[in-house]
Amino acid sequence: MRVTFLGTGTSGGVPVINCDCAVCRSTNPKNKRLRCSVMIEVDGKHLLIDTSMDMREQFLRHPFPKIDAILYTHGHADHIYGLDEVRRFNYLLKKRIPAYANKETLRRLTKIFDYAFQNDGGSLQPGIPNLSAHLMEGSTKVEGVLVTPITLRHGDSLTYGYRIGNFAYCTDVKTIPPESYALLKNLDVLVLDALREKPHPSHMSLDEAIQEAQKIGARKTYFTHMNHIIDHERHSQQLPENMAFAYDGLILDLE
Repeated sequence: MRVTFLGTGTSGGVPVINCDCAVCRSTNPKNKRLRCSVMIEVDGKHLLIDTSMDMREQFLRHPFPKIDAILYTHGHADHIYGLDEVRRFNYLLKKRIPAYANKETLRRLTKIFDYAFQNDGGSLQPGIPNLSAHLMEGSTKVEGVLVTPITLRHGDSLTYGYRIGNFAYCTDVKTIPPESYALLKNLDVLVLDALREKPHPSHMSLDEAIQEAQKIGARKTYFTHMNHIIDHERHSQQLPENMAFAYDGLILDLE
């Protein structure tokens, strides 16, 4: 399995528009963060998690040949508003791309992007994205790959994390429901939301994320969805030995 971090930033990205802080002015490329998304390559399949607002730039940086399926964590703008870029892959692959999510996320996707989910007898519509909506309510074979959704609490809404093998991706989370911990056992790699230093109503702070990572006990934890308060080098010094900040372009090769 190969995991490529396409974006590791929060909804505003880093640098932030019209901000003169040290992180936004930093020349360290690890402090440049597009909106959150990852590509997972496993068993010859390419599974994209979220179509971020920066999807075009992400795929120009990392020219993947295909998208076999899309897994959506939730329906917030920074995680879905790149959906129109999928049309290029429809054109290249000559097929409709399946999108998986929970009920509320599918409702939002099919409302905002109603034109993308029109299926006229299976034929592709030119010039627009062509997707098919699939409700995921438990472990599901996605293009032959077993994917397990993990219910998370993100403020007042429920989001999905995803587990594939011994890898789990949990962005945009404030608390983890008790029943979801069983799905996070025996992980080699955990990816977890760590927005900033101060507490936030719908995201884990860095201290909260460290505590949750210690509780879950993955062999390695990477933090994502950071804002411009988090300086990669300075805050890395505060992390336990088996934890690190992810960064745009980070590639993990896993068993």
